[in-house]
Amino acid sequence: MLIHYLESFTDSLVVTEDDEIPIGVIGGREIIENIFKNPTSDFFDNTTVEQIFDKNLVILSENTTLGELLTTWKNTRRAFSIIPNHLGGYSAISGRKLLEIGANCVTDLSLSEFPEKNVISFEKDNSIKEIIQLMLGNNTRKLLLKDTNYFISDRLLIQSIAKDFDFFRNVKFLERKFEESFKLEEATKISKDMNLAEISKMMYVMPHPYVIYRDQVITPWDICMILESDRIEFMG
Repeated sequence: MLIHYLESFTDSLVVTEDDEIPIGVIGGREIIENIFKNPTSDFFDNTTVEQIFDKNLVILSENTTLGELLTTWKNTRRAFSIIPNHLGGYSAISGRKLLEIGANCVTDLSLSEFPEKNVISFEKDNSIKEIIQLMLGNNTRKLLLKDTNYFISDRLLIQSIAKDFDFFRNVKFLERKFEESFKLEEATKISKDMNLAEISKMMYVMPHPYVIYRDQVITPWDICMILESDRIEFMG
């Protein structure tokens, strides 16, 4: 299920109990954290969702403001929430939805004004264990291969675990070197200073939304967080 949803731009599945009541969420973060602890087929064969899901599911109301939503996401470090809909169920609000909002805003904010941040990278001779340690230690889902515009992500890890490594059967996964294990995704290099609406439109249609501008990387998370700016006017 996660492989399917990772490919459609969300990394979270809602966990429900009796009568489809939402009680939590599970995604790439929970899988990566737990395979680091138990990188064996036993983890996939004998662990249930109930044992590892995140109970901190954010359920919004129609009166929740954008500022309140972003503050919550900063605390949870997950760009995902649900909101009751008119069908009696719930709809998801994720980073993709906020890219859509960014694409339709009016602003003069540009890429050069985005807050600077450290770019976390890995090297070709790193093991999968070292790569996951970098992800967990820096609270990031994507790492650039040093001196390139190629990156690895939790999405790639999960896809490879399921499709290429048969859920760790007869494989010492964490000890494998990166070079012998994975193909990478390519970040898009941007040379001109685009405004927020332009870069949001571009990233909204990208299968792997990850952009390099000068010495910075821009992710959907960065777009979400900058939407708090008072220099943005939202279209009705």
